[in-house]
Amino acid sequence: MKERIVKANGIELCTESFGDENNPAILLLAGATVSMLLWDAEFCNRLSEKGFLVIRYDNRDVGKSTWYTPGTTPYNIIDLTDDAIAILDEYKKEKAHFVGLSLGGLIAQISAIRFPDRVHSLTLISTGPWGDSDSSIPEMDTRILDFHSKADSVDWKNEDSVTSYLIQGAQLMSGRKPFEKKRNEVRIISEFNRANNYISMFNHATLGGGEDYWNRLSEISMPTLIVHGTDDRIWHFQNTTVLQEKIKGSKLINLEGTGHELHTEDWPAIVDGINKHISDCEE
Repeated sequence: MKERIVKANGIELCTESFGDENNPAILLLAGATVSMLLWDAEFCNRLSEKGFLVIRYDNRDVGKSTWYTPGTTPYNIIDLTDDAIAILDEYKKEKAHFVGLSLGGLIAQISAIRFPDRVHSLTLISTGPWGDSDSSIPEMDTRILDFHSKADSVDWKNEDSVTSYLIQGAQLMSGRKPFEKKRNEVRIISEFNRANNYISMFNHATLGGGEDYWNRLSEISMPTLIVHGTDDRIWHFQNTTVLQEKIKGSKLINLEGTGHELHTEDWPAIVDGINKHISDCEE
């Protein structure tokens, strides 16, 4: 594991890589409010052992990347796609296989439309379409919204207070598989202690932009794999149907009983699925 600070677009992005830099690159794009630690080091190592250079990174306002005053978001989702491309430039990669989870999946979709020559393939995990969805598909579970409404009661400078609150959120987003409390606690505490300014992560809540790329998923021509838990309370599983309809030729791996999470029980299916997906598109 090697850390590298990428300076581009007037900011700094903290990145870490796993594997041989001469190998084909996989760029891991995390979701809103979470750092690169969403992608466990062991998960990254398992991917790299398949013969890839795996790169994870902190988006703006999380981890060790550039942060902004809480309550301000002087950037948009297009800036985040530019950041992803800047990372490829720093690592001297003409293109990469983009693997995005939740918000990371949206960034990946826009990147594929905006920079088709830089995105070799897409893997979209626990996300929805960058465009209109089916109005009959349930929106985010109200229990999630109710939980977030309690955020003002948290002492965001106190590790114990933050951990106690966010572990409840992680459990709420988990599915029917056994909740991995200890692993989530380790991640939350690590994110809390390594962040330049922890509460800046909430700036992601007001992220805008990307209207020029809305409803253009039919333009995505690179091989696309969709990976989604059947118990996802953030992006309902039925969003996979919309993604498959709009991205022609896309394939689906459904994770039975999995919520909005990267559960260790699913790692073999995800790693092997990504490896086969990439191998198929490189033949």
